[in-house]
Amino acid sequence: MSANTKRIFYVKYVAAPSFYDVIATRPDVLLEKLENDSPATAVDPVLSAAHAYQIGAARDEIAPHFHLTDELIARAPNLLTVSSNGAGYDTIDLAACNRAGILAVNQAGGNKEAVAEHALAMMLCLAKRIIETDRYMRRASGIERNAFIGTELKDKTLGIVGLGSVGGRLAELCRGLFNMRILAVDPNLSETQIAAKGATKTTLEAMLPQADFVSINCPRIAETMNLMNADRFALMQKHAYFVTTARGGIHDEAALTKALEEKRIAGAGLDVWFKEPPPHDHPLMAFDNVLVSPHTAGVTRESRNNIAKIAAEQLLDILDGRAPTRVLNPEVWPKYAERFERTFGFKPTPPA
Repeated sequence: MSANTKRIFYVKYVAAPSFYDVIATRPDVLLEKLENDSPATAVDPVLSAAHAYQIGAARDEIAPHFHLTDELIARAPNLLTVSSNGAGYDTIDLAACNRAGILAVNQAGGNKEAVAEHALAMMLCLAKRIIETDRYMRRASGIERNAFIGTELKDKTLGIVGLGSVGGRLAELCRGLFNMRILAVDPNLSETQIAAKGATKTTLEAMLPQADFVSINCPRIAETMNLMNADRFALMQKHAYFVTTARGGIHDEAALTKALEEKRIAGAGLDVWFKEPPPHDHPLMAFDNVLVSPHTAGVTRESRNNIAKIAAEQLLDILDGRAPTRVLNPEVWPKYAERFERTFGFKPTPPA
């Protein structure tokens, strides 16, 4: 094998076969697969030589010892970059990456259509009370239609937490289809940037009492853990619906359960959970006005193919020294660039 071979590894799965198709165009790139239960004799040679790690984004699908932490990094001295399968990066410790000079990237925007459509579908299903009537009709007869009066989305207020790729697309759909007023909470965007996406910048405390629907579309980081807690759910209107397609842990599941028990909100649509998949006896499963899915908002044929393709293309760009487009830790660049030059003999192009 050539001394100039660029080595990528992954654990268990990549998003779609299109990842393999792109990598296969490059004879100078070696792609290696590990399993969650691969023995150390198989793992150690791969880790010691790897330049890039294509990592699963779902924290419960990848064994903890394969999450990118200080411990794994210590076993991978040549690792230059880590790439999340999707927009989320729960399995990547960015602080550890910064300490080691490892560039972290994701595939933000690659599945925005799928996730935004899923969030909108949940909003419609809840507002029209489709999930409630479906469940009632399957277990009883003589349904009273007037007991399930729904509501319309037209002209209502949607509060979005995180106006990135998914949140921005959801805002576009809801504004265009239903003339909804969009209130956005996003500390990373200015008032002007948010206005350009057709929304009004606000705070969480100001948005919650106004919103008819609340959608969570921000990443799970230290600042967003338990962002939606008992105090925040108490600020919502009684007729309002809570929808999340982001990450488990951003909302406090016990606080949401209590809010539903006390009928302080009208219902919820949950695609993400603290533990995935949740057990059948999870308290939130007991409510007819809670619509659930097992973190499948972004799982469509189109989105999987797209994020796999852009993940492979971005990794090849990085390993070729071209500027990456979806960097999670830009502050690491100087240290990363030094390590890259030592490895490949030339300086990489920094991101725009």
